Amino acid sequence: MSAGPVHGTWEPRPAARWEDAFLSGNGRHGAMLFGDPNDERVVVTHHTLVRPNGAEHARPPELAGQLTALQDRLLAGEAAAAETFTDGRDLQWVQPFHPAFQVRLHRTTEGEPRAYRRSVDFTTGVATAECADWSSRVFVSRADDVIVQHVRTTDLTVSLDHRLPGAPHDLAVGHGAVLTPDGALLTLRARYPGSDRAYTGVTLVAVTGGRTTLTPPGLRITGAESVLLLTRVLRHTGAPGTPNTPDTDDPDALAQARALGDLIPDDDDPYARLLERHTRPHRTAYERVTLDLAADPAERELPGSELLSRPDSPALLERLFAAGRYHLLSASGMLPPRLVGLWTGDWNTAWSGAFTTNANLNLQTASAAAAALPEVTEAHASLIHRQVGDWAENARVTFGARGVVAPTHTDGESGFTYHFDREYPHQLWTAGADWLLKPLVDHDETRGEQDPRTAHVLAQVALFYEDFLTRTDADGHLVVVPSYSPENRPANASWGTINAAMDLSAARHALLTAADYHRERADGWRALADRLPPHRINTDGALAEWAWPGLDDTYDHRHLSHLYGVWPLDEINPYDTPDLAAAAYRALELRGAENDSAHGHLHHALVAARLRDGERVAHALGQVLKGDFFHASLMSAHYPNRDVYNADAAHTLPAVLVEMLVQSTPDRLVLLPALPTAYPKGRLQGIRTRFGAEIDLTWNQHEATAVIRPTRTHRVELRTSSGAEPLHLVAGEDHVLTLGAW
Repeated sequence: MSAGPVHGTWEPRPAARWEDAFLSGNGRHGAMLFGDPNDERVVVTHHTLVRPNGAEHARPPELAGQLTALQDRLLAGEAAAAETFTDGRDLQWVQPFHPAFQVRLHRTTEGEPRAYRRSVDFTTGVATAECADWSSRVFVSRADDVIVQHVRTTDLTVSLDHRLPGAPHDLAVGHGAVLTPDGALLTLRARYPGSDRAYTGVTLVAVTGGRTTLTPPGLRITGAESVLLLTRVLRHTGAPGTPNTPDTDDPDALAQARALGDLIPDDDDPYARLLERHTRPHRTAYERVTLDLAADPAERELPGSELLSRPDSPALLERLFAAGRYHLLSASGMLPPRLVGLWTGDWNTAWSGAFTTNANLNLQTASAAAAALPEVTEAHASLIHRQVGDWAENARVTFGARGVVAPTHTDGESGFTYHFDREYPHQLWTAGADWLLKPLVDHDETRGEQDPRTAHVLAQVALFYEDFLTRTDADGHLVVVPSYSPENRPANASWGTINAAMDLSAARHALLTAADYHRERADGWRALADRLPPHRINTDGALAEWAWPGLDDTYDHRHLSHLYGVWPLDEINPYDTPDLAAAAYRALELRGAENDSAHGHLHHALVAARLRDGERVAHALGQVLKGDFFHASLMSAHYPNRDVYNADAAHTLPAVLVEMLVQSTPDRLVLLPALPTAYPKGRLQGIRTRFGAEIDLTWNQHEATAVIRPTRTHRVELRTSSGAEPLHLVAGEDHVLTLGAW
């Protein structure tokens, strides 16, 4: 092996576009560093910043009284019957995520900066820009929940500037600036048009040496040795005393300043102490898992933008794996990552910067359990548990059922289903809760304990299916009706149909999993699952997207909803269900890429890995690596040619690389199931399995070695290219496997 991979990236020039700004975050606050020595900008974001657009008052459609009639019509063959299952509302987008403001540092110098370099260190979360006579370092503290910026310069002007692309012209903005004994306090308060909701940004400026004067709305610093800036954002209602819905009542800026001041250590180097407090939890999480593909050391030293021009380079895949882990961790805290992670420099975020739960969020968080990021799983759980009450309302008013139904889109505040129309009838989709809970179940299996919160929601999902699954077909099987396969439709019918493969898999999995968590109800829920129909294989030999006879497949689509049983579930696999696995593989072969969305290509790769096709994994990865999907920041885009800032590719890629190397269930370990020939050597360290073990895997052209460190005594089935054999693991005893063929 060569020296280890690089845990960071760098550029030789400032970011000209916000999409190229280097990122830092702690799962609440986010920061985007441009790195211009003469006009430094740090865009500040916060997970709670969503703009009121009417959706804050939206509720799910009250359609329960129409459900039986709809089921009758669909079962009678009325292909378009579900198009009338609506209350007639127009499509309502969730509240859009937006940036808060930018901290702007301006200075006047002549000529181009000498010895310029901009970088981000994944192990610490510090983004740095520096040249001969200036440096700026930014991180977002996990320990103190504050954006920390340290600037080395003598003279500069500091201001908080809300004027970012797409900012509403009628945003009511007020600025404040007051001197303090050690520098100054800057505030920016913004109230949304036509709303009592608002947010406030507070920046405490601590100056070492020099002189500070107010130049409203900012301040001027001259002759300083260094400047330390601490920034927080608070979402609140606009009037003092108004009940707090989003975060806090109208904040007292001076009290906030005191709180920020209390964070500054009484030390010769307060920045270093603040960084030390943050680095401990951040580094611990980030370094649990590493990937080394034996890349060329010279390529490892290249700036990210140049490395991106070498899509076949193992060094690129190493860096994107590391960046994906870093960005996923940084975006996850009070909430999991949005479509844009935790960052945007534009108020007009595509698809509202929402949490989209019919593929995108699920793909982004797919590596959390195996790649040892329980922080991401806890953030994911936070989103679920704060919305379970809304999910219950969805089930009650739309389906007349107990239990819960999850929405396809949420802004993080509301869990109500209200984003739907004729072409996207998301109000019909019932599989969302199962997919959202799957990472929580994986996490429980990994650690060997069942979280009572997860157990509670699983029981609620099972109760929904008890009430919803009441119709049967001619063979006595239960029928999922209405049914919807996101975001596709049969070639010969409308979007709302019967027995979508995803709905069947989700219902079966939810009921069986709830039974595993609740022994007292297990028999009834397992019996209900057994009454669901089998999957259908169509005339092309492919797993049909709809198991109802007469519904023809539409192949050219970005979503792979019907292969949910293959990934993320274990329902269909080459070992237990080889015939269904072959049909699923045929369905994957026939699937088109539609509009080349990044999530579609990487979803394809994840399914291909489960079906043991390494070259198909490599091809799907290649579509992203060769399609210009990544910005210089190593955050990604939704479409080729860096079109539409989006975290799907960045956050999902680590999961693809893990799945092609190690897969596990509670009773099975699969080693090197789908390794592309392009990566003949490597080392993956720290992977967690669902049977309670940690694995380090090393491979080359001749052999592979796996070191297994079990925390539980268990017997599992080991699967390699040589076949299957039993593996007896004893808690606390390392087990070393050497594979001559894999």
